[in-house]
Amino acid sequence: MSAMPENKSARIAALADQCVQCGLCLPACPTYALDGNEAESPRGRIAIAAALANGLAPVSDELREPLDHCLGCLNCERVCPAHVRFGELLVETRALLGPAPGRPRVLLALAKRPTLVRWTRFPGLRRWFARLARGLPKRSRWRAALAIASLPPAAQPQPQPQTIPARSRRTRALPRVALFPGCVGSVDDASAQQAAVTLLEAAGHPVTRLPAFCCGALDAHGGHAQAAARAARRVRESWRASGAAILVTVTPGCLGQLRHALPGVETVDPYPLLAAQADRLHFRPLSERVALHLPCTQQNVARSGDALQALLARVPELQVTLLPPRCCGAAGSHMLEFPERAAALRAPTLEAIATLAPQALLSSNIGCRVHLAAGLAGQEIAVPTLHPLVLLARQLIPGHPS
Repeated sequence: MSAMPENKSARIAALADQCVQCGLCLPACPTYALDGNEAESPRGRIAIAAALANGLAPVSDELREPLDHCLGCLNCERVCPAHVRFGELLVETRALLGPAPGRPRVLLALAKRPTLVRWTRFPGLRRWFARLARGLPKRSRWRAALAIASLPPAAQPQPQPQTIPARSRRTRALPRVALFPGCVGSVDDASAQQAAVTLLEAAGHPVTRLPAFCCGALDAHGGHAQAAARAARRVRESWRASGAAILVTVTPGCLGQLRHALPGVETVDPYPLLAAQADRLHFRPLSERVALHLPCTQQNVARSGDALQALLARVPELQVTLLPPRCCGAAGSHMLEFPERAAALRAPTLEAIATLAPQALLSSNIGCRVHLAAGLAGQEIAVPTLHPLVLLARQLIPGHPS
């Protein structure tokens, strides 16, 4: 490997120097809990990054593996007393190392192209995908991908009869928002994106839809710095053409990369905007018990868990149980790159869901939702999964007078 650029190395070294090696991050790290290995902790990864940046160690598989295993959940950032920007350090270090040799490039290239993703979702292919997946080894990345592709469409709650006459009312329009569809999300979360439009417009926000393409998060976290930069330029071009004041995504896994591409632009998931206008939103009763999974990116990047729970609390008769806060192991492409590790990280969450036996599982991040759905299907646990926005939109009473 050629020598690292001095400016990049200096940047990594400066980020690593912020760490005071206190170890308070260790209990918060899912991979450290899984392995009990210091190298698989934030503190260990920071030490590895510093050694590589300062030329104190050569790049090797042994040093690279813990960096590749990192989920990027950012639990460590939330508990760090020194405010180390671990996510930035991880992306910078992976960019210097470049993509991992064993990265499933074909699978990830497919995931980034909405047209191809849509083709794989044809109903007639699901059964064939399921049979093919069962014949592959458990550690196979293609088995993990086919298990996801064979999932049935996410169940959606049926609308209840209108109980209060709908009436339109003139309200002051709030700032226009641009909805970013993403890549896989533009296909598998199409119902959630339509739900976001319905709810945001009911709250008073005009909505513009941007074209569907990858935000660059998969590339940025996989060490493809140039591809991530190209995606960022496309995000900026689409944003400038939108005429909007706020950028919104229903997938919190895209938020960090979108914010990186558009510094200074308000970039959020819909929940804070909806919660701020909650008096304009009224919902039909729904007598169901649901389990709520808060993805790591929703807790640590969007930080919108409280707003989501407040919105769900406005649905009469709905019983919401919050699942224990732990990473499910999806972590973007991690569930495809390291399917066995991802399954081990997912196991406690599946156990919690089985114990609760809810009538539905809610999760805002498409990767987490399909990873959990595949795990539930593999254990023959019949719990439908859906995006919380879908539930809220289906229960919304349109035109309800405020």
